[in-house]
Amino acid sequence: MKKNPILGFILALTATAMWGTLPIAAQQVLSVMQAQTLVWARFWVAGIGLFIILAFAKKLPKLTASNRKQFGLMLLGVLGLSGNFFLVAEGLHYISPTTTQVLWQFAPFLMIFLGVLLFKERFTFAQKIGFVLLIIGLLAFFNDKFHELFQLSHYALGVLLSLCGSLIWVCYGIAQKLLLKHFSSQQILMMIYLSCGVAFTPFAEAAQIGKIDSPFLWGCFIYCCLNTLIAYGSYGEALNQWETSKVSVVTTMIPIFTMLFSILGHRFYPAVFASPDMNGISYLGAFIVVIGAMTAAIGDKLFYQIGRSLRKRT
Repeated sequence: MKKNPILGFILALTATAMWGTLPIAAQQVLSVMQAQTLVWARFWVAGIGLFIILAFAKKLPKLTASNRKQFGLMLLGVLGLSGNFFLVAEGLHYISPTTTQVLWQFAPFLMIFLGVLLFKERFTFAQKIGFVLLIIGLLAFFNDKFHELFQLSHYALGVLLSLCGSLIWVCYGIAQKLLLKHFSSQQILMMIYLSCGVAFTPFAEAAQIGKIDSPFLWGCFIYCCLNTLIAYGSYGEALNQWETSKVSVVTTMIPIFTMLFSILGHRFYPAVFASPDMNGISYLGAFIVVIGAMTAAIGDKLFYQIGRSLRKRT
């Protein structure tokens, strides 16, 4: 298939913007709804939507040919994604959307470490630099919050929930990596979404949806439900239209998007959207975290090109 870099960039940017704004909208909805109910609704909307799309395309997975190992991997994926959605949503009761997205950067690095341990992948020089930048960036980001973290305050609880949510996502990442040998990424997502929806059904309270009492909150709720389907769909198609490394660079900008939209929201609607509650060093730390993620994603390729250019000049 012929690639379209411009379309790939637009799709990657769409996915990044949607993921970046998701916790901002979710935080509004969580003022009238429990996390498990919001997560339950998101999974069912995304799962049913993807089921309809795959059914029309005649690409539904053939589960009758699956074996016990594949079902085990599916359960691992359900644990990872449902845990991620729920824990991050719970964390939003205590910390800002920007903080959740900065902590999210732990997930790709843990995937790198597990890739080295489980799949014998190489831990490259650029990835090592990226990890060091991640730690430096996090220390700067939390520079004025250490006393709250050490006192085990509500803020510390939010950080712990969001961090655990980021780390447990890796279960989904590993499951998807292994299941891609048997199913397409869209088929895997559909099965996991629907399974997660079933898993959350006993804990969700559909009546809470009736507590949404304003067009604004309805808009936030609908956006949260459609976000998963559209964002993951845009990301998947971006990978088909553009180089994976370049798509990865765009998606590392998620915390920046969250930070930007949080600032704009508070600037124009201060009564609705809370201030990011960050000082100058925190903003610098967030940028360092993003640079670390970028370095891990494309650093080796960039270093190779720079080295080749220098060799040509000499």
